[in-house]
This record gives sequence, structure tokens and C-alpha cells, in this order.
Amino acid sequence: MTAVASMLWRRLDGSGHDAAILVSGASGWILQGTAVFAHEAGGACLSYRVDLDGEWRSRAGAIEGFVGTRTISHAIAREANGWSLNGKIVDGIGHLLDLDYSFTPATNFQQLQRIGIGAGAAAEIPAAWFNLEDESLTELPQRYERQSDRQYAYKAPSLAFETDLVIAPNGFVSLYPPYWEGA
Repeated sequence: MTAVASMLWRRLDGSGHDAAILVSGASGWILQGTAVFAHEAGGACLSYRVDLDGEWRSRAGAIEGFVGTRTISHAIAREANGWSLNGKIVDGIGHLLDLDYSFTPATNFQQLQRIGIGAGAAAEIPAAWFNLEDESLTELPQRYERQSDRQYAYKAPSLAFETDLVIAPNGFVSLYPPYWEGA
């Protein structure tokens, strides 16, 4: 395995940092990192991983750590019959190719690598979204519109959220306002 890229972020809306690394393997990529930040429930420390195939599609993921006094431990997999969370199939999301975690900007990386859209183009890229607040895995509709070489307009309509993402030369999101900024 060979390290390809890494990124460090600092939290913009409170205390915290996140660090991630992308490594290449024999059959794809591994994205892993750790986010440590202030949460309304107390301190949060979450280690995460996403296993990707050679075409940047998510195969599996894992999240371990804590938020306040709540322990977090989840295994996520894209199986032949759909996505599973801790071994149980989640209905209605089997068609999704990307795994996205609500608490880190790292998981936008593989989506942008996979779609490869040019300036002025847009793409709808729904993801299997792990929501930290209720520890669920659901479909998150997303839209990316490439505005320039390093900038995308991002929308998640079901969350009533939109922002402009700035991409670092290594492909990671370097600015994800109002939450994260590359350090």
C-alpha cells in the first residue's frame, strides 16, 4: 500500500480537527482518518475508513469512537443485495455507489474523483449517508456543479444545505464552509 494524499482540517464553527489519508492498494483505495471536535453532547473522537474499488465506488466503511458519553461502532458494507449497517440490509439504498459520513469533509473526495465533471457541468450524486446524530444510513441527494478548476457549488436539498467547496491540488476538499477548512 502506498500513501497518495493526506489532508488536515480545522473546524470553523467550533473546536476541532480532522485528518485523513488516502492510500492505494492492489484492488483500489482506502480513505481513513480521525475527526476530533466539540459536539453539543461533549467531546467527539471518531476514526473512520472507507474502502473503495479502482473506479472510486465505495465498498465498505467503518466508524469507531465516541460522542460525549455515547460509544460509536459501526460497520457498513455494499453487498450484492444492498448496503448493510452492522450486518442488517438497509432498504431502498442499494443503487447508491458512494458512502458519505456527516461529520467529515473527507468523504466528498471519492465522489468528485469518480464523476470527473468539467467546468460548468453539474451532476446529481446521491450517496449512502451515515448521519452521526441518529446513527442511521439513508440516501442523501446531492448536487455538485463545477464552477472552476478548484471550486464546486454543492447542494444537499433534503438538508436545506448549500455551500461552495474549494478543492486542494491533491483532490481533497480544502474549504467546506461553514464547517471545515484545510489547516
